[in-house]
Amino acid sequence: MNEIIKYTENVFETIKHIDEFGQEYWEARELQQVLGYKEWRKFKSVIKKAMMACEISKNKILDHFVQLDKMVNIGSSTKRKVLDYKLSRYACYLIAQNGDSHMTTIALAQTYFAVQTRKMEQTDLEYEKMTEDEKRLHRRKQASNGNYSLNRTAVKSGVKNLGEFHNAGYRGLYNGETADDIFKRKKLRYREDILDNMSSEELGANIFRITQTEAKLKRDKVDNEYTANSVHYEIGKKVRKAIIDMEGTMPEDLPTPSVSIKELERNS
Repeated sequence: MNEIIKYTENVFETIKHIDEFGQEYWEARELQQVLGYKEWRKFKSVIKKAMMACEISKNKILDHFVQLDKMVNIGSSTKRKVLDYKLSRYACYLIAQNGDSHMTTIALAQTYFAVQTRKMEQTDLEYEKMTEDEKRLHRRKQASNGNYSLNRTAVKSGVKNLGEFHNAGYRGLYNGETADDIFKRKKLRYREDILDNMSSEELGANIFRITQTEAKLKRDKVDNEYTANSVHYEIGKKVRKAIIDMEGTMPEDLPTPSVSIKELERNS
């Protein structure tokens, strides 16, 4: 049983993406492969059934199934446009519910997305009632998920040195400070993570930087390290400017919490 749980978490987490608003989503063609459907034609019919179920349950289809056009290689350096969908957790759950129940992967998907959807519904409803420490834990997880997805996109965009890539984003957001500069300013101990020592407000600014950078790398189809680093830096600067325009507190001026995320996790 533990092996099945580990498999479902790993396989569906691996293909998860984070959009510019910090929301999780899955791409239909990637989900198709994971679920074991060899033909898009057959999987598309499952998606259509899921859309009908979504409408019957009084949910807006466009909130959960967003049509995408994707360019794919078809050989000899030639590409063509294909249909894809950006799917919410709920959409993935409905697809699993309408898939071939005889397939083991479908059964695993049903369990995974049902549990995850319920967890996130509870989290969204309870967020405003959370304490600052609880909000930090919640946003730290979002930042981790966002960085995981951003790293994958950065590598696909030609980035080889992820350390320099992330420093570009920090320099834009923190008025020239690198991750090491932030580490020293916060007076952290050896091997402590700067994201583990941020308030929920500071984490929020970084989540916005992370998600917007990934979105632009994809949107602009960036294919080299220099441009990717430049994009990250410029996005960081724009997030900083947005804070200035709203007369907010600069991230480097926000207080460092007295307790790190790691300590909070150990004591929870």
